[in-house]
Amino acid sequence: GPKMVEFHSQQFQINSKDGKPLFTVDENEVVIGTDKLRVTGPEGALFEHSVETPLVKAEAFKQLRLESPTRSLSMDAPRGINIKAQAGNIEALSQMDIKLQSSDGVLLLDAETVRLPKLPEGTRGSSGVSQGLYEICVCPDGKLYLSVAGVGSTCQEYSRVCQ
Repeated sequence: GPKMVEFHSQQFQINSKDGKPLFTVDENEVVIGTDKLRVTGPEGALFEHSVETPLVKAEAFKQLRLESPTRSLSMDAPRGINIKAQAGNIEALSQMDIKLQSSDGVLLLDAETVRLPKLPEGTRGSSGVSQGLYEICVCPDGKLYLSVAGVGSTCQEYSRVCQ
């Protein structure tokens, strides 16, 4: 018709000039066989279920944004997930908590400086003891532990926690 093309068949395929399959449709799947798939709509691409791909890349000088406006966004990989910014920062912003959890390893903060700018500082009470405040202590191997804050440092290099 003038506004629609309808096709009834078990399979539909569009090939390039040299016979390479570019677009194939059957009952079970749609295969796009080009080297690059470009989605040019202003809203990007909408996927109702999962997406599996070896590479997601933005056009040169354009931002890449993965978004799930009403639900969670997850990335799963059996050999790990690597997030790298070669010439800029990586930011993680959240209205609620940000959790970094390792079930079988360590959390490694490898930087020139590690800052905790909003960590409350204790003030000395009348007896010289800070109640309800803790000191963050570091073992020689890098393990962190809490110690009840006192007038001076309560961290011990050879604490039983470090053993």
